[in-house]
Amino acid sequence: MLSLDHWKHMLQHLQACLPEEACGLIGGKNNRAAQIFPIENEFHSPVRFRMKPEQQLEAFLTLEKNGLDLIGIYHSHPTGPDHPSETDRSEFAYPGTAYLIVSLLDANWKVRTYQMNGEQFIEIPINIF
Repeated sequence: MLSLDHWKHMLQHLQACLPEEACGLIGGKNNRAAQIFPIENEFHSPVRFRMKPEQQLEAFLTLEKNGLDLIGIYHSHPTGPDHPSETDRSEFAYPGTAYLIVSLLDANWKVRTYQMNGEQFIEIPINIF
């Protein structure tokens, strides 16, 4: 679950990174977001991302310090699709973590959330309140 404030924070990051993909981590407890960590896309690409390692490590240390879990990873697909790409599938490394794909379709941001089930992503509901 994401609060409306967390969603807006994420959207600001996505918008600021256009036309590149944006990426980040979501920390929280019991599948409820407590903190958003925007992280620089090291590739600076409109079709691929890799989180800048130093920023990713800093986010993990902050999660640990604050007693939070990694509950989600987000990244944008500025030109689609609204589902995980083959690269997303092959590079996914955090089983049990929600994977948010935020795509820009018809000039509006749309979020879909997935979880890895074996070798496949399955869509799961997301609540923004």
